[in-house]
Amino acid sequence: MKLKALYEKREKLQEEREYLLNYSLDQYFRPSISSDIVAFTISSKDEDNYRKEEETSLRLLLVRRGVHPFKDTWALPGGFMKEDESIEECAFREILEETNIKPISMKPIGVFSDCDRDPRGRVISNAFVSIIYDGDREVVGGDDAKDAKWFEVTFTERSGKYHLELRHDDIKLSAILKEADNEFCIKHFEILESVGLAFDHAAIIGTALSSLRKDVLDLDILFDFLPKKFTLLKLQKVQETILDTTLLTANFRRKIAAYVEETDEYTTGAGHRPAKLFIRKSK
Repeated sequence: MKLKALYEKREKLQEEREYLLNYSLDQYFRPSISSDIVAFTISSKDEDNYRKEEETSLRLLLVRRGVHPFKDTWALPGGFMKEDESIEECAFREILEETNIKPISMKPIGVFSDCDRDPRGRVISNAFVSIIYDGDREVVGGDDAKDAKWFEVTFTERSGKYHLELRHDDIKLSAILKEADNEFCIKHFEILESVGLAFDHAAIIGTALSSLRKDVLDLDILFDFLPKKFTLLKLQKVQETILDTTLLTANFRRKIAAYVEETDEYTTGAGHRPAKLFIRKSK
């Protein structure tokens, strides 16, 4: 019986080798595959008056395209996957090449495959969210991006429409989106209007923001926006900034208690009352 099983296995392997020798992918349509990365950070605005509550904002990393199509238009970092890399490796390489930012982690948020999303031809984009806790670090445009900047994000819903605004100094980008279901019951954003953003990137950004707001309710993701040691106030400000709301401090600290542990260290700085530093509790 063992010899018979061995013979049958060798026969199947031989059949598979012959099949693959005569097989060609050219018989099927082969679209281009790309990645787009939606990188977020939380930025603080330093105030001279230490008694005033710290102001924070959610920021998004964009690049200004140096090539056609959409030359000189702002877009998400991204590009085409090479033959010898995975789509995750492509996303990591592209954001590093185009912005000089090295992401710590990335989360896939969706596949964008509308037939007319790219004027160059059929391009399927795999979108990722990346969180950068040290977003104040200088970003530099590279590869086919002539510039890279952090844009302050505003994302509000009014009468069933989502209004996206992105600002950096005197640069203002905007879009109006509508959340819709397709025939496969997969929610997506339809672009009603887009000003200053390339391709369908307004829809990708809307999807990323929607995903991020859901994720921060689970609390774990909050820590990715901060250094290893942080104050509870900083942690709370992360969730408030992303959700664009004010939380009751007592409620927040009760919920977060199981996720953190205190250290023996305090913040330092002239004019500021020292605050206890915490770290993320080991799982």
